[in-house]
Amino acid sequence: MDLLALADFNLVARHGGFGRAARATGHPKATLSRRVAELESILGLRLFERGGRELKLTQEGRSLYERTGTLLTELDETVAAIASGGDKPRGKLRISAPLLFSQIAMGRLAAGFALKYPQVRLEITTEDRPVDMVEEGYDLVIRIDPDPDESLVGRAFLRDRLVVVASSSLARPADLPVPAVVRGAGGQITSWDVITPTGKSRITVDPVLSLSSIVMVRDAVRAGVGAARLPISLVSHDLAAGTLVQWGDVGGPDIALWALYPSRRLLSARVSAFLDYLKEAFPMGTPDELAAFMK
Repeated sequence: MDLLALADFNLVARHGGFGRAARATGHPKATLSRRVAELESILGLRLFERGGRELKLTQEGRSLYERTGTLLTELDETVAAIASGGDKPRGKLRISAPLLFSQIAMGRLAAGFALKYPQVRLEITTEDRPVDMVEEGYDLVIRIDPDPDESLVGRAFLRDRLVVVASSSLARPADLPVPAVVRGAGGQITSWDVITPTGKSRITVDPVLSLSSIVMVRDAVRAGVGAARLPISLVSHDLAAGTLVQWGDVGGPDIALWALYPSRRLLSARVSAFLDYLKEAFPMGTPDELAAFMK
């Protein structure tokens, strides 16, 4: 197969059209069109839907793009590394990370990584929504307890757990519902099950405040408005200082943060370096290691 035709097909797919690819790369539009047509002829497949104002990949075209884009990028990086006489990570690294982890740790992580690998151009986007890594051009995504996805592989690099906490000034009533601060809509919540040193118990709650951010929930609990279920990494310093008290563990499986990428094969030097950097930052993957970023 003609690698030039395959590379030009990837350029057109990445930029969403022959004209856009030509303007972005300086390649003649006619050459891009001819090589893509030759590739379609060799494969006996139509790779683009050419009707309408926008050029769209066919199902076969999308499959080819997803399978060959990473391979071609790795090939370019290998050639560049050999030409420069080394194999240091270089180029652009795009990462999508969840909001809370970004607020706590990504600033320091990104700065440290940039200092260690100055030839990598790191770009981090903060969002909690699922992303299409290939379609949106991400090299790595960090997610909390992600759903299984056969197209992605990765590793859990950090674990946390939920605890019920309240201000030291808030007494826990014996028989009355406890005022509670919840994330999101809390109208259906009536109780929390917790594990204490004396065993399991149930706390009846009255959601008096609903907030969209975990950090907002913690700040409201600090102000004494009610109790809440929060990651222990987020409140460990408050617990140590005595400003918050722990009423029990929520129990159940730990919260796991995963670093995910599209393929086990030909993992880029940039992604490998960032995965190793995460391992250095969180060698044991414990909540205490994450809490250390909040000092």
